[in-house]
Amino acid sequence: MHDGDPLPPDAGPDAPRPRGCTNLKLRRLARQVGRWYDDEMRDLGLKGSQYLLLSHALALSPVAPGALALAMDLDASTLTRTLRPMVQAGWLSVEPGPDARSRRVVVTPAGTALRAAAQRRWRRAQERVNAELGAPTVVALHALLDACTARVEAARAGPRARAANDGG
Repeated sequence: MHDGDPLPPDAGPDAPRPRGCTNLKLRRLARQVGRWYDDEMRDLGLKGSQYLLLSHALALSPVAPGALALAMDLDASTLTRTLRPMVQAGWLSVEPGPDARSRRVVVTPAGTALRAAAQRRWRRAQERVNAELGAPTVVALHALLDACTARVEAARAGPRARAANDGG
């Protein structure tokens, strides 16, 4: 057990218990909030997932596809599916890497211009989220999501990594 567990194993019978499917609840919220971002991006011909990829690629460019997937916590097939239409649209290019077997993703000038236009819309979507949910709720949600992400990553890393993080 980690410090701060909301339901320790010795919790009494009156302790709150999770109800419903966490996966369903997370996906439902992600879809609903994601629509607000997609609505803002639509006039630019961009989806929220493409904006995120474009932003990461711009920050890391030039970047190997594997490193980009790792930075975004995507599997290779999801990255490829998202990348393909963006390359076809001319926002990104996939170029040869430093050796014959490697490639790198590069943001094109058109991609850089699109990202700049999309960034203003992304801010509007975020402002809507803040207004609809309330800024204090969004701050608390971010903290909870960050803490949960760290816990899941530690659990995925295995017991050896957890022991190292706990100083043991």
